[in-house]
Amino acid sequence: MRVLFGMIVGAALTIGGAYVHDSVYASGVSYPGLSDADKLHAQGITGFLVTAIFAPFLAPYSPVKIDVLHKLQSPSLAHWFGTDHLGRDLLSRVIYGARTALTIAMVSVAIAGAIGLMLGLIAGYGPRWLDAILVLSFDSLNSLPMIMFALAIITVLGAGTGTLIIVIAATSFPSYARLIRAQTLALKNSDYILAERLLDASPARIIFIHLLPNVVGPLIILLSMDIPVVIMVENYLTGLIWRLMRSCEYVVHGLERAGFTGGWLGSRHD
Repeated sequence: MRVLFGMIVGAALTIGGAYVHDSVYASGVSYPGLSDADKLHAQGITGFLVTAIFAPFLAPYSPVKIDVLHKLQSPSLAHWFGTDHLGRDLLSRVIYGARTALTIAMVSVAIAGAIGLMLGLIAGYGPRWLDAILVLSFDSLNSLPMIMFALAIITVLGAGTGTLIIVIAATSFPSYARLIRAQTLALKNSDYILAERLLDASPARIIFIHLLPNVVGPLIILLSMDIPVVIMVENYLTGLIWRLMRSCEYVVHGLERAGFTGGWLGSRHD
């Protein structure tokens, strides 16, 4: 039943999207500045978002359901993408994977944007010594190789979704903070800010009431543009973590075959 429902919903989305697309072109409405490639990218992003949001309704099976009797099957009507080595439906795992990837990307980008917004406002409006310290911190984080930084955090915190979010947020917020700092420096000497100072307004009021609404716009645009990049980085780091874990397993098995037992490397029994 769920397979049939997923097929019906997928077909309805495809037909509905094509109908809207043809209707817009038939009505003569044009979008200046958008090429065919941009429209195709917009349709792909829309399809990805729809898949991620409605994953429980589109997936024909549970992504974690194990069925060893039907493992490693080729694509068929029952399993469009086949099954993996544990008999799990690959199409369902791809659909739910879109939701997981989008969730991690949005959470990490939101955290990085919030940290960058606050630090950028403080660096731009605060005293020069504080600005110099924060800028030095931003440059130091940007100078770190991302892979080595990710491996260091994974070594300390362990592999997991939370660690992945921390790595992406920690490597992304310096660029957002620099953007907000530049916007704040351009606005801090504006007439309305000087008028607030003459009225003896507190720095918190100036930052949150007057500067924040005027600098958050470019940040929102940059965050929305960085979400696809973050998804690619997330997939790369996930593959890297998986390969490292597999390599560690091979090393441990090799040491056990060589006769090493016990604790770290343990003792070798001749």
